[in-house]
Amino acid sequence: MRPGVWTVYRWELRKLRSLKRTYLGLGFAAVMPLIFVIAVAARHHPPRDIPFGRYALDSGLAVPLVVLTFGSYWLFPLITALVAGDIIASEDQNGTLKTILTRSVERIQLFSGKALVTATYTIAALLTMAVVALIAGGNNAGFHSLVSLSGTRVSVGHGFVLIAASLGIYLLPMLSLACIGLLLSAVMRNSAAAVVGTLMLSLVLQLVAILPGVGHIKPYLLTNQFLAWHGFLRTPTDWAPIGHAAWVCALWIVPSLIAAAVVFLRRDVAGG
Repeated sequence: MRPGVWTVYRWELRKLRSLKRTYLGLGFAAVMPLIFVIAVAARHHPPRDIPFGRYALDSGLAVPLVVLTFGSYWLFPLITALVAGDIIASEDQNGTLKTILTRSVERIQLFSGKALVTATYTIAALLTMAVVALIAGGNNAGFHSLVSLSGTRVSVGHGFVLIAASLGIYLLPMLSLACIGLLLSAVMRNSAAAVVGTLMLSLVLQLVAILPGVGHIKPYLLTNQFLAWHGFLRTPTDWAPIGHAAWVCALWIVPSLIAAAVVFLRRDVAGG
C-alpha cells in the first residue's frame, strides 16, 4: 500500500526537525525582536522613521509591526530560503532521493509533502517572531492602545486582531519566496546555490524597486507586497493593497510551484 501525502508530510516534518538550519532559521526569527527591544530600551529612543517605530516604548503591540518592516528587507527572505532552497537539493547532494522513491512513494506525493513542510516551516517562523516580539514588547512597555496609520486610537483587543490579520497577509509574499526556493532547489540540485539564489532574487527585486523609471512595474514586484499589511492599520481598512497583494503573490506562487513540480517529476533519478 502506497503511503499518502499526509504520511509523507509527517516523514518530511520529522526530517526537518533534525536539521540544524531549521533551528537556525527559527532562531533568527526569535532573536531579532529580542535584539530590537533590548536596543530600544537601552537607548530610550525608538526609531521614528518607520511605521509604528515611535510607539515601541509605549506599547508592546508596536514591536511585531516594526519587525515586520525590518524583516522584509533580508530577515524573512533569508529565513524562508534556508529551508525552501534546501529541502529538495539536499536529497540530490546526499544521494537519498532514489532510496526514498523505492519506498513505493510516488513522486507527486513526495513533492507535495516537501511543499507542505516548507509552508509549515514558513508559518512557524513568522509566528515565532510575532510571539517573541509580543512577549518582549509587552514585558518592556506593557500592552496599551496603539495609534493607527490614520491617526485613530486602536484598543488593545482590536490591536491583537489587526496584528493577526497583518501576519496573514504578510505570509503571502513569504510563501511566494518559499515556492521560488523550491523551484531553485529542484533546478540547481545544490542547497547553497538555491538558498543564495532565493535570497539574491529578493535583494535584486528590492534594488529594482528603488530604481528611477520603474514605477509601472513596482506594484507587481514581490517584495513590494510585504507592505500590504499597512492596509489593515488604516481606518477604515484599506482593502486595495491587501487584495492587490493576494493576486500578485498568487502570480508568483502558482507558476513557481508548478514549475518546481514539473522539474521534480521529470527528474532522472537513476542518472543523478
